[in-house]
Amino acid sequence: MTHEDFADLVSPRIRNAPIVRELDKVRQRELRGALILAIPLVAVLLLSVWQHFELLQHGYRIEQMRQEYARQQELSRHLQLEIEALQSPARIERVAAGQLRMIAPSADEETVLRRVPEAPAPDQPLVAMRREVSSGPNRESN
Repeated sequence: MTHEDFADLVSPRIRNAPIVRELDKVRQRELRGALILAIPLVAVLLLSVWQHFELLQHGYRIEQMRQEYARQQELSRHLQLEIEALQSPARIERVAAGQLRMIAPSADEETVLRRVPEAPAPDQPLVAMRREVSSGPNRESN
C-alpha cells in the first residue's frame, strides 16, 4: 500500500457540487410567521425600555434641579442677611466714623435743609433764537 492509497482511505474526496438542496416550504412559512410575531414584540419591548430609561433620566434631572434650587435659596438667604447687615445704621455709623473719619455734628452745628418747591412749567415753550452779531466791517455776511 502506497502513501497515496492511504491518503485516499483517510480523507475521501466527496464532491457536493451536484447536490442541490430544496427549500422546505413549511419551515419557511413557520419562520416568516415567527418573525412577523417577534418583530412587533421586540419593538414594543424596546419602546418600553426606552421610556423607562427616559423616565429615569428625567427623575435624575429633577433631583439635580431641586438640589440646585436649594443651593440658590440658601445663597439668596445668605445674601439677604448680608444686605441687611450692610444696611444697618450702627454699621454705617461705625464705617463713617472709622474709615471715613466723619464726626457726628453737635446740636448747634446741625442744619435742617428744607426742600425747595419746583418752579411751575412755563405756559409757552421757550425757544432760543440765534442772532448774528456783527463785529465790524471785516466780517462779510453771506
